[in-house]
Amino acid sequence: MLIEKYKWGQGKDTRLWSSVAVAVITAIGCWRLYDRLQATLDVTQTRGLWISTTVPLGIFVIVAALLYWLVNRPMVADFLIAAEGELKKVSFSSRREIAVSTFVVIIVVFFMAFMLGAADFCFNLFFTSVIGI
Repeated sequence: MLIEKYKWGQGKDTRLWSSVAVAVITAIGCWRLYDRLQATLDVTQTRGLWISTTVPLGIFVIVAALLYWLVNRPMVADFLIAAEGELKKVSFSSRREIAVSTFVVIIVVFFMAFMLGAADFCFNLFFTSVIGI
């Protein structure tokens, strides 16, 4: 039951890429730990080399086993299957729609900046004439 695959044919992409992302993050962390242990331990001795190599490797193996177990838990697997199903329903915008929307946003930002600058200038004139600074 510990290594049983739950609904293995469903949600393959979501399970795969979620696992790959976690594995890459773990591998980077283990590599950093290896570098730190190499710097702090005397690696010329067998014991220091043994510790600096097996500790990060052991952590990576433990995280990989935990990840495999977690991806095959019914609650997590059903969530990932449902997430992949919802992503297949999404209709993404075309390249032209994105370009037009981006252009509109840039124009609106410049217009708002101009309007805020004009309002600031008017308030500055008004308050300098009222206060007399």
